[in-house]
Amino acid sequence: MHISRKKFEDAVKRALEMIPEMFHAQLNNMTITVEDLPSQDLLREMEVPPDETLFGLFTGVPLPERSVTEPPLYPDVIIIFRKPLMAACQSFEELEEEIAITVVHELAHYMGLSEQRLEELGYG
Repeated sequence: MHISRKKFEDAVKRALEMIPEMFHAQLNNMTITVEDLPSQDLLREMEVPPDETLFGLFTGVPLPERSVTEPPLYPDVIIIFRKPLMAACQSFEELEEEIAITVVHELAHYMGLSEQRLEELGYG
């Protein structure tokens, strides 16, 4: 599947409306950006195996690690990787759903939820 960057960004906006309320409230202080692909350096740094795909990434300081006396130096950001998501989806509806799942997964990292808890919630 291939769509324009503009149409993909529109899909991201619609996908944000689909996420559960417990996660939606966390979007207030979060920036969501779209990039085509993760860099090879990022994939190496994150130790992503060659046969796996990275759909998104949270960058920032997770809530449980924050300190009142030392606020984060940079804003919290979720990066959505456009090309891997398009390659994995067969329809526009599937793409929107996968974007929503990706955003929830990254918000869960921000909130400090474990991979096990994500699995329990159906977002693993």
